[in-house]
Amino acid sequence: MSSAVPAPLFPPRRILMGPGPSDIAPSVLAALGAPTVGHLDPYFLKVMDEVQSMLRSVFQTTNELTMSVSGTGSAGMETCVVNLIEPGDRMLVCVNGVFGGRMADVAARCGAEVTKIERPYGEVFTPEEIEAAVKQCQPKVVGIVHAETSTGALQPIEEISKIVHNAGALLLMDCVTSLGGLPVEIDKWQVDAAYSGTQKCLSCPPGLSPVTFSKAANDAISARKTKIASWYFDTLLVRNYWGQSRAYHHTAPINMNYALHEALRQTLAEGLPARFARHKRNHLALRAGIEAMGLSFVVAEQYRLPMLNSIRIPDGADDKAVRGRLLNDFGIEIGGGLGAMAGKVWRVGLMGETSTPRNVLVFLAALEGSLAGKVPAGAGVAAANAFYGAN
Repeated sequence: MSSAVPAPLFPPRRILMGPGPSDIAPSVLAALGAPTVGHLDPYFLKVMDEVQSMLRSVFQTTNELTMSVSGTGSAGMETCVVNLIEPGDRMLVCVNGVFGGRMADVAARCGAEVTKIERPYGEVFTPEEIEAAVKQCQPKVVGIVHAETSTGALQPIEEISKIVHNAGALLLMDCVTSLGGLPVEIDKWQVDAAYSGTQKCLSCPPGLSPVTFSKAANDAISARKTKIASWYFDTLLVRNYWGQSRAYHHTAPINMNYALHEALRQTLAEGLPARFARHKRNHLALRAGIEAMGLSFVVAEQYRLPMLNSIRIPDGADDKAVRGRLLNDFGIEIGGGLGAMAGKVWRVGLMGETSTPRNVLVFLAALEGSLAGKVPAGAGVAAANAFYGAN
């Protein structure tokens, strides 16, 4: 056995323009290094209260049960599903990308009778498709992804929510990529349960998953006939820690909640409308540059996410070689395709702290260099600059 001690950590500085994590503000990183207190310390309980209040503002909800789950976005997914689903319950899951498929997998592991409806990657569901499936399946829960990270597709929710509730079902929504980057209207849309992640548009390190449950969802959980399969994600237990009783459940990741507190504080200080407008503006500048280079997007314009852009890899370009050059020569990380899109698209994130004109222009210049001879030199940067000049 070697006795050598590893060298200290000196991570490289990257521009994080993939599907997550995003760049993180220095003040959020500094919050991680603040003094750790106990998980029942009065100071930390105050932090929890403020995190809960700010999450309600970002989710646009008054839901009492709103909190950060100790785990990444997939932990939030599992929390929502395992609490709402009992063995034998019917669940309809809408799958148009990797994360809809993951939700269906989690539901099946919880004992649900899962019905999947599917659209090709990059497309979204129509209300008519949902209505027909709900009538046939008669589910207890309908699960859908608001912002599909694997494709960059934005799913309209409001009309679908009405269909789901008219059928007496509960609506579960994945907003991992959308929260903090475009409107997420939990109360207005009557979403019964939703989960997100800290590392996308909130620009906090990965490690927590914001979740929220409506009164109807809480009532369904309280009316269960069987015990929730996961002790760790059992909201009947965890809500006593986040509620007035402060009953011990687990040792919360104190410093991660500090970081989330600062990330949420910055989000609300910027203002949600201004934050949404910033994401949209930088997306449109990127679009101008990409189209000037002769490249195209996977998703139809009206359904494109502003914070996650799936760009078709041009003929003759080597996916891994281009991403490798962007990383090694320019310090820029972007994502490759997942599932059916592997090797076919690049996923370019403009999330939270990453969504800046500087990053758009640096990325376009670096991509032009990495595709030299395959795209017109300078066209992308010029088009993006022209957009910014006019907008």
